[in-house]
Order: sequence, then structure tokens, then C-alpha cells
Amino acid sequence: MRSYISGHQAVTSTDFIELALGTPVELWLGVEGESEMERAARLDAARDILADNPGMPDDAIRIAVAAIEEHAPELFHVVPLARPTARTRRVRKGAAA
Repeated sequence: MRSYISGHQAVTSTDFIELALGTPVELWLGVEGESEMERAARLDAARDILADNPGMPDDAIRIAVAAIEEHAPELFHVVPLARPTARTRRVRKGAAA
């Protein structure tokens, strides 16, 4: 099964993230070995994007939370917690209930 978002095929999780954000992940995370000049240019571009779209951080957080909630069991090998059983109240002998 193929997944398309706005006419673009998403194959990897990075593809989905980039299509959801509308920017490459590297813009926000950087790349290994980037120079100070490249880093400054990348951060400048990121600031411009955020200035044009101030709601983007909130949107990104919502996307991340939804993805984590949906895929937490596979990602983190989460075992559902057992529901607590009803506790019975102990009454000491001779005490009023």
C-alpha cells in the first residue's frame, strides 16, 4: 500500500514528518559536520519560517503527540497496566463499621 500526501509519496517516517511540517527535518535538527556558517544560515531560515507561521511549533507538537499515542506500544514496547481491583475496607473487631 502506498501513502500519498498532497501528491507526494511518503515511504519512510521521515517522509511523513517532512510532509506534515512542510520542511526538511534537517532544517530543525541540523546535520552532522555542518560548519558554523551553515548552522547560522539554517537557523536564520528556521526563524524566517517560524515568523511566517507562528503556530507551527504547536502543530508539530500535536503531530508528535498523536504519532506517539498511536504507535507507543510498538515504539516503546508498552505493556498496558493492570486495572486496580476494588479494595475492601477492613474493619477491626469491636469497631463500628
